[in-house]
Amino acid sequence: MTAATISDPAIIDPRRYHEAAESTRQRSAKRLPVCLYLETTNRCNLLCTTCPRTYEELEPPADMPWSLFTKIVDQIPDLGRAVLHGVGEPMLVRNLPRMVRYLKDRGVYVLFNTNGTVLNDRNGRALIDAGLDELRVSLDASNRRSYIAVRGKDYFDKILKNVRRFREMQEREGHELPRVSAWLTGLRETLPELPEFVRVAHDIGVREVYLQRVVFFEKDAIGLARPDQALFDRMEAEDAHYLRDAEQLAQNFGMTFSASGAASEPGTSLERKADSNPWSLCRRPWTVMYITANGRALPCCIAPFSQRGYENYTLGDATQDTLRDIWNGESYQNFREALLSDKPPDACASCGLRWSL
Repeated sequence: MTAATISDPAIIDPRRYHEAAESTRQRSAKRLPVCLYLETTNRCNLLCTTCPRTYEELEPPADMPWSLFTKIVDQIPDLGRAVLHGVGEPMLVRNLPRMVRYLKDRGVYVLFNTNGTVLNDRNGRALIDAGLDELRVSLDASNRRSYIAVRGKDYFDKILKNVRRFREMQEREGHELPRVSAWLTGLRETLPELPEFVRVAHDIGVREVYLQRVVFFEKDAIGLARPDQALFDRMEAEDAHYLRDAEQLAQNFGMTFSASGAASEPGTSLERKADSNPWSLCRRPWTVMYITANGRALPCCIAPFSQRGYENYTLGDATQDTLRDIWNGESYQNFREALLSDKPPDACASCGLRWSL
């Protein structure tokens, strides 16, 4: 996963889960999570300037063992959605297609983000055969120079070639799945490239483009994941034309375009008021569980970006305990209770302003 590649356009209707969570948001969760983030690996071949793993090793390098993967999945028979990424590149994992197939055989909607560097013909066909529903390519730039600045290495041309070949194979053989989309992290540095990003996506055969919010925190800002780079706190009116131009271009190409990365009203400040509590809208601790490659249970996909180190956000160990025991264990219950109070966990205090809920 790349740092800010976490935003999810709804595939499974979120209202079903949000309404259920809204009516039962207490210390204990009445049902097991409906969505799992399974960090299939924390290894990566890039050095993204918006990702915490570039700056510090949060856990020992690991791929999630097959035995742990199946142990986790088998504990939630009615799982609706599985996201197979975390702070690493999933396609480095040898067992990834096997993991996808294991989930699909259980009726789960499966997706993951990839940087596209190892999306060759063999790997691509394996994912198609496994039944992957959605493949999100985190490209983050419309040209080689910007790509190197944001992603840390010179793979831009290779990724375009890989994705183009994959899409050509899909079109040639009539494969509708996986849905392929291109993602751009919303940075002031790259916002002017948004219309050209849409054009690049179109040129390589991708039909969906998403602008997403950068995950950042003032206290432990890293690289380009800084408050001054974020569009969400404030999007200047003079910058709004980049979104309009991108939307119009996508419409002309017959593409899907969604901009969750911008302020709702250009020129309007979204700074938190003293009496507001944006964290109170979050439903993730009642619907979603994140498991790292080493089996650590975290409250959500934002936690890896909140502080350097997971100690304050570890809610259980899936290698030792059952998901049911973790899900309604003391640590999870205390976390939920704090989220419902006026003194939330540090990572949650401004999350509702920093990223879409």
